Amino acid sequence: MIAIGSDHGGLLLKEAVKKLLAEREIPFEDCGTDNGDSVDYPDFGERVARKVSAGEVERGILVCGTGIGMSIVANKFPYVRAALVTDSFMAQMAKEHNNANILVLGGRVLDESAAKTMVATWLDATFEGGRHQGRLDKIAKIEQELCK
Repeated sequence: MIAIGSDHGGLLLKEAVKKLLAEREIPFEDCGTDNGDSVDYPDFGERVARKVSAGEVERGILVCGTGIGMSIVANKFPYVRAALVTDSFMAQMAKEHNNANILVLGGRVLDESAAKTMVATWLDATFEGGRHQGRLDKIAKIEQELCK
């Protein structure tokens, strides 16, 4: 299950990504927003990141105008590794090297075709483990120390 959310600046791109997920028969939960009215991105970033952090969903996708705000919000949550990507190589590396569990996109900086390619790349990539796992273990140790 994938949780997906956006603010008003990412709404159109989120809708396009939802179509891709449906075409691929990947279950998802839309955490809002559902219209173009101005909203605050932290509210929707929190909804998705909280679900990923708690293990309620395996992965998430967030979209705001640039993706910057959503990535800041999401990475405040323990066990979240949110990656803001701007091309397919970054999407691939986000999964293969960082095991990113939230993909973040910019609705005002990416066109629909490129964004869908990035999402597909991220979905199809596999975490490589090995030396990369050791790095994620270091991040997890920092999280554990800060969450005390």
